[in-house]
Amino acid sequence: MYLIMKTKKTTTKSLIVFTFVFFISGCSPFVENNMVEEIAPVIFWSVKDTGQGKINISTMVPPLVKEKKRLVTLEVDLLKEGEKEFNLVYYRELKAGQLRMVFINEELAKKGILTLIDTLLKDLDISQRLYLVIVTGSFEEYINNQVEKQENLDYFLYRMLKHYEKTNQGEMSIVNLHQFKNKLYTPYASPYLPVFKVTEDDFTYEGTALFQFDTLMETIKDVDDQIFQLIENDEYLKLFPLLKFSTTLGYLRSTTTIEVDRKNASFFLTVNVSSLIDEYQGDKDLSKVTELEALIKEIEAYLETRTTGLLKKMQELQVDPLEIGRYTLGPITKPMGEEEWLNEWQQMSVHVDYKLEIQPLTNKNPE
Repeated sequence: MYLIMKTKKTTTKSLIVFTFVFFISGCSPFVENNMVEEIAPVIFWSVKDTGQGKINISTMVPPLVKEKKRLVTLEVDLLKEGEKEFNLVYYRELKAGQLRMVFINEELAKKGILTLIDTLLKDLDISQRLYLVIVTGSFEEYINNQVEKQENLDYFLYRMLKHYEKTNQGEMSIVNLHQFKNKLYTPYASPYLPVFKVTEDDFTYEGTALFQFDTLMETIKDVDDQIFQLIENDEYLKLFPLLKFSTTLGYLRSTTTIEVDRKNASFFLTVNVSSLIDEYQGDKDLSKVTELEALIKEIEAYLETRTTGLLKKMQELQVDPLEIGRYTLGPITKPMGEEEWLNEWQQMSVHVDYKLEIQPLTNKNPE
């Protein structure tokens, strides 16, 4: 049997940080850690399709200046046309290097965003650490309604995304331009982006948008999104509410094993999870070992069913955000083309096995 197996594992590691200081002249557009970004003006672009071959591009001015802020919206044919015209309607120059966030309307993302991404990548003044976000609803209405209520709203949004990226607790998908580019142009990988629902009053995380190359195919939400965080991040999920069982799992850490059996057209995913019960409002007496074990078995079966459904949805959409295709590679294996892999992936049978190690309710904080 032709079997390829690889294991990804996350453990707590001690980090030894070495700091090297180089005195050089000039600067690179690809500096990995520039603290100036933390205090520099923050610019966002909101981009949506007008449905007439044009796009609306919006930004808020002035960035981080103690003046009354307002939203500027332009209808343009080209993204760079919008950048240029912003400086014609605003008396201070808005520098592309200050761009930190691009909010993309869902309808535009469904039509494909390759041109948008390539335009951003070609501008060496634009940091590849800028955040990409899909929005449903009118982002412009939200900004106009909140600009008077929330001081430095643009900077607030940037710091929120920065916070969730840094803490990496599995609450949401946070993706920057560099990460999206890597998945876009890497064989056996499909990009994904966070989705936020906006109303006049709220900016709320909704789920993860799955892309087939540059086109948004579907958004996964709620339990499916939490499962995706657990098996994609392969790291840590602070809280996982499971309403079906009247419980919340806390401090989840996972180890996933992926096996691809091309000969028998089969895919196997094993997920080992250590966790504790953070809250329980059900009928079982979890102080009894037998009832705790029964609950664990029920949760395992539920997660296996939901994860299998999620993977089959990815097969139907012909997307591979988990980069499963990489597990078909071997030292003597001829690499497949991406299209060939996605067709093969679509036909594979899916087998999922969860192994949960769950501690009962406790007052002890595992951190």
